[in-house]
This record gives sequence, C-alpha cells and structure tokens, in this order.
Amino acid sequence: MSTYPIVRIFASDKQGLAAVDELLASEGIRRDAHLDYTCAMFKDGLAIATGSCYGNTLRCMAVAAEYQGEHLMNEVVTHLMDVESNRGIYHLFIYTKCTSAKYFANLGFYEVARAQGVATLMENRHNGFSSYLASLSKTRTTGGHISAIVMNANPFTNGHLHLIKTAASTSDIVHVFVLSEDASVFPFSVRKKLVIEGVAGMNNIIVHDSGPYIISSATFPSYFFGDNASVAKGHAKLDIAVFCHIAKILGITERFCGEEPTSSVTAIYNAVMADTLPRAGIKFTVIPRITTPSSKTTTGLGQEPISASTVRQLLKVRDFKAIKPLVPPTTYAYLTSPAAIPILERIKSRSDLIHH
Repeated sequence: MSTYPIVRIFASDKQGLAAVDELLASEGIRRDAHLDYTCAMFKDGLAIATGSCYGNTLRCMAVAAEYQGEHLMNEVVTHLMDVESNRGIYHLFIYTKCTSAKYFANLGFYEVARAQGVATLMENRHNGFSSYLASLSKTRTTGGHISAIVMNANPFTNGHLHLIKTAASTSDIVHVFVLSEDASVFPFSVRKKLVIEGVAGMNNIIVHDSGPYIISSATFPSYFFGDNASVAKGHAKLDIAVFCHIAKILGITERFCGEEPTSSVTAIYNAVMADTLPRAGIKFTVIPRITTPSSKTTTGLGQEPISASTVRQLLKVRDFKAIKPLVPPTTYAYLTSPAAIPILERIKSRSDLIHH
C-alpha cells in the first residue's frame, strides 16, 4: 500500500480536474467527456495516478512516468472496482491504449478485442466474451449466405422492417442483433419484443441480444452521447473489431445497415464500417431508407425518411394518426396499448428525442 491516499475528484473541483487532465495528457490520453466517478493520487499538488468510471467501464487510467514502478495503478484499479461493487456492478470493462493492455492483463483483465493504434477493450471475466460467442455459435448454420444487422429499434419501425426484409431476400440467414444497452426511451425488453413480433413469419431471421459487446457503453459510448467526430471514429473502430470476432463465429459475410441522413454519429460509424469490414472479408451494404409523405412540406409532395426519431417526436404529441403508416401493425398495437403508457409519459417529459 502506498503512502498516497486516493481521493475522489468531483465535477466542481476545477483545480483537481486540471491536475488530472495534465497527467492524462502526459500519457497521451484525453479525459473522457462522460464519467460518473474520477479519483486521483496527489503529491505536492500534482496528480501522480488517476482513474475513472462510467457505468460498467473503467477509463482514463494513468500513472506519472516517474511513479510507474510503485504499483499505484493496482491501488487505483482496486479502488474503482470497490466503487463499482458498491454500485452492484461486477462485470467490468477497461477501454485502454493498446500499449497498456499487458499491464491490465496482470491485474486480472482479459482482452476482448483491439483496434490497432486506437484502443483495446478488456473485461474482468476470463470467459465473458468467449461465453457470449459460445451462445451465439449454437445458432450457426453451415453453408449459404449469412448476413447481419445491428439495430436499436427505439421503437421498431417500417424502416427497420424494410431493412430486415431486404437483407432476408438475399440471405439464407440474417442475424439481427438488438442493442441490449438500456439507455434508450424504450427499454431493451420492449425493443426486442417489438422486433421479434415484427419479423414473425420470416423463417430466416434469428434475433439476438447484443449483450455488452455490440454498440454498448463499453464498446461504442459515442452512440449514446454524440461525441465529436474523432472520438466517435475511435469508438467505432473498436466496436467493429469486436463485431468481426462475432462474424467469424457465425460465418457472417455481409453486414447490412440503413443509410443515415440525420445522425452524425451513426454516419461516422457507417463510414468506418465501409472502410473496415471489407478488409475483414465482410461485405458492407447500405440500404436506402424508405420514405413517407411529409406533412412538413407546403405542397404535400415531399418525402421524409422513416426514422425512430420521428416516431418518438410524434409520440410526444400523441399523433397516432401520423405514426400509423411509419410502424408495423405489431408496433402500433403496442404503442396504443395500456402497456405503453409509462413510456409515453416518459417521452412527454423528454427533450432529447432525436438521435445525435
């Protein structure tokens, strides 16, 4: 145990945060914009070790060069794991520089995937990712054309259904991954339910939970927070590196997505996929969004892309007439049912209904 106490740095502590930023910068790290706990060790007013959390991830970890032989990081990691344990969070991830991965391996973290020159994702479960891959492998089929789609479906719209039907028309099997992260207006259980109900009768669709391994706060936090382009690009590269492992297990050779006319973060993600996936032997196909006549135009002849953001905005004002042509009958039935009332009330008080 070192003689340097670990202290929490609150958002209001500008001096403490400045010291942390200086230490991180010296190690080539920029403090994440989305942290819910930060701590540091100090000597003579200078931060000599630091680490932070967000959700189930440990981030922004650094020790000053002259103190790196004193095992300070062990103490910081142990402290952060205690913080997470007190929150009831036990499955932890570290988002770290590739050059630091070996160090965290010595602290009991295991590599999930890495985007070379960008970052490495690690977790504190020896069989976490391997168990997830093993569960997916049970749905692997041999031969044929296997494709994949990843969607949030917040909620499931005719646009999502069109994307799945298009992929299904050229694929023997389509693996549809629904984001498990509960950071959306519609909870995961509802989103997955609406997807399953919406594709009922399509016999070449397999619906999966994404778990913490696809577009999650660990792999791609920018999806939920709208980070700047350079940060989002780095996150996207790591998330896609994880997906490539998943694709190998399932024999996926094509990934479909809808074109992105409104969300800048999703557009960045799609651009990184277009660059990265073909080099991994995975075809990347963008499907144009279907449209519906827009009430925003004066002529009535304009067309608006169908999007979940539009549906959420219409739900805010309870315009079910306008929603009906945008969603499958199964989604509409849910939205107009008593079960949806708590979500509709939550939407009514929200202002952040448009995805970044």
